[in-house]
Amino acid sequence: MGLGSPDDAAVWRLDDDRALIVTTDFFTPVVDDPYNYGAIAAANSLSDIYAMGGKPFLALNVAALPPDLPPDISSEILRGGAEKAKEAGVVLAGGHTIQDQEPKYGLICLGFAHPDQLLTKAAAQVGEILVLTKPLGFGTTTTAIKSQKASSEDILEVVTWMVRLNRDAASLAVEFGVSAATDVTGFSLLGHAWEMATASRVGLRLAWTKIPLIQGARKHAAAFTFPGGASDNRLYFGRHVRFERELAEEEEMLLFDPQTSGGLLLSVPPDQVGDMQARAEEIDQPLWVIGEVIEGDKIEVV
Repeated sequence: MGLGSPDDAAVWRLDDDRALIVTTDFFTPVVDDPYNYGAIAAANSLSDIYAMGGKPFLALNVAALPPDLPPDISSEILRGGAEKAKEAGVVLAGGHTIQDQEPKYGLICLGFAHPDQLLTKAAAQVGEILVLTKPLGFGTTTTAIKSQKASSEDILEVVTWMVRLNRDAASLAVEFGVSAATDVTGFSLLGHAWEMATASRVGLRLAWTKIPLIQGARKHAAAFTFPGGASDNRLYFGRHVRFERELAEEEEMLLFDPQTSGGLLLSVPPDQVGDMQARAEEIDQPLWVIGEVIEGDKIEVV
């Protein structure tokens, strides 16, 4: 899988039993705490490996740091990334830094998967059930943090979700025979859903009332505290979406809200959903059934 596919990472088949997954991601700070920023950036970078059904094993730091940034801040960013990599069972083998005016941090990640168990955006089948593994609202909340409009409770909640690895969600997907998946990040739920739909040549129907939101999302959305990427997503992906349900503008925007270290969107065989939910409860992995795969070429919000 390379540039001809819209998938979350490149994949190289090594032999009949092993495929190598390669990806990278980095970004500017989304929270004020440098340790949490590093941990979020690492979790987000590793997410593309999980979105492909793989297990990460090796990573390299990629960092751009201002020359006048105090060493205790830069070291905390790197420590956050290192400890998140350790939690994932990943060897963090050095990396590379340059000087820049604004901090940027992330990882180059490598993982393994069995070629027959890869998750791709192009394998969703009509009749399958759409499952989401993290709530939405990260973009509007982190934007509120930057403008000092977020409460301490809002910050704690969004950080707790963003530092959470998608490891258990990916393991569930592989265990229960899921073949289509993506992680929900900068292109928003609707953007990544459309990528899955167009790659699979299907339509998707999403139920607004079943889509989970973090606690502060509606409050910050009502104040229209969205990152610029939300409007970009709406402009680009909006023509592929049909709103069958009347929503307020800020509610629609929550579906175009860019997510940092968001959850996985899984297309699950209908006969596996019940057992998958039961297993998820056993391992404390949240799952929300938010829609279904249908015939067509649009995203419907009902």
